[in-house]
Amino acid sequence: MGAKRSRRRKGPGLIRALLLVSLVFAAFSLFSNLSAGVGCGGRSNRPTAVTIIERTPDVVVALRELAFLEGMAFHTERVIDLRERQSTFFRLLDTEDAILLVAAGEVRAGVDLRALTPRAVDADFEAKRVTLYLPNATISTSRLDNARTYVHTRRTDLFATRREDLETRARREAERNLEKAAIEAGILEKAEASVQRTLEGLLRSLGFEEIAVHFGVSPAGEAPLLIPALDPE
Repeated sequence: MGAKRSRRRKGPGLIRALLLVSLVFAAFSLFSNLSAGVGCGGRSNRPTAVTIIERTPDVVVALRELAFLEGMAFHTERVIDLRERQSTFFRLLDTEDAILLVAAGEVRAGVDLRALTPRAVDADFEAKRVTLYLPNATISTSRLDNARTYVHTRRTDLFATRREDLETRARREAERNLEKAAIEAGILEKAEASVQRTLEGLLRSLGFEEIAVHFGVSPAGEAPLLIPALDPE
C-alpha cells in the first residue's frame, strides 16, 4: 500500500514538470520570432548604399589572361632536296652527298596580348563601346611533324664523304620553308581576322555592342605596338 501511494504522488509532479518545460520552450520560441521580426524591420529601414566600381582595368586583365591568342594553324608539306657537292682528287672529281626529305609540319600564328596596357583598351561602359589596339600577328610555332616526316632518298657517291648532319640541316631548311610558305599563304592576316572574331565574342559577352579592333596601331601618345616573333619550338 505504501508503494502505491508513493507512485500516485509522483504522477502529478511529473505532469507539472512537463508543463513547465513546454511553457519555457513556447516562451523562447515566441521571443526568437519577435527578435527576428524586429531585425528584418530594422534592416529594411536602413538607407541603400551604392558602390561604383571603375571596370576598365578588368577588361585588360581578361585579355591578358589569354596570353598568346592563336588565331590560325597551317598544316603543310614540302619536299626538301638538299645536296652537298664535294671535290676530290685535287678537284678533278666532283661527288655528291644528297638527301631527299619529305617534310610535313604545322605553323601557328596569333597575337601576343601580354604587352597590353590599360591605354590599349578604350572602353565606354555607358555607351557600350570599346576600341582595342593590338600588336600585329606573329608566328608562334613552326615545327615538323616527326610522325609524317621521313627520308625518301639518301645517296652518297662512291668517293664522297657522308655528312651525318645532312638530315638535320634538311629538317631545319624544311622548317624555314614551312614558315615562309605559311606567310606567303596569308597566315598572319587570317590569324588577325580570327583573333578579332574571338575578342569581339568575348567583349560582347561583357555587354559591349560597338567594338573596334586595330592591329599594329597604338593609342595616342604611345609607341607602336610591335611584338617580336616568338622563337619556333
